[in-house]
Amino acid sequence: MQLSKAEEQLMQYLWKRKKAFMKDLLEDFPTPKPATTTVATLLKRMAGKGFIAYNTVGKSREYYPLVKKSDYFSKHVNGLIKNFFNDSASQFASFFTKETNLSNQELEELRKIIDKQIKENKK
Repeated sequence: MQLSKAEEQLMQYLWKRKKAFMKDLLEDFPTPKPATTTVATLLKRMAGKGFIAYNTVGKSREYYPLVKKSDYFSKHVNGLIKNFFNDSASQFASFFTKETNLSNQELEELRKIIDKQIKENKK
């Protein structure tokens, strides 16, 4: 299951805070801030999808993520590779390196990351 753009934005704030009350999350939005009811609806949908949960503290709810940011991002990228690059990570890497205008320094850093991962995989 996936988050909408608005849910994803709210989830980013929650990942950053680790746990938060709705008033805290509202503070994170740039102006003009969304209505409280809008954020409440988003939180309810996200809880229904299993992305977040909450603890009741008095009359308030303290929300926390159930899904790690890295796990969500990984599924997102893998879906992108599957849907747009014929399930080929090398096609994705080729597109990524050509179309994002990476500098030589960034490409060298990427090469180091790949070389390191190759060594790890051989262990």
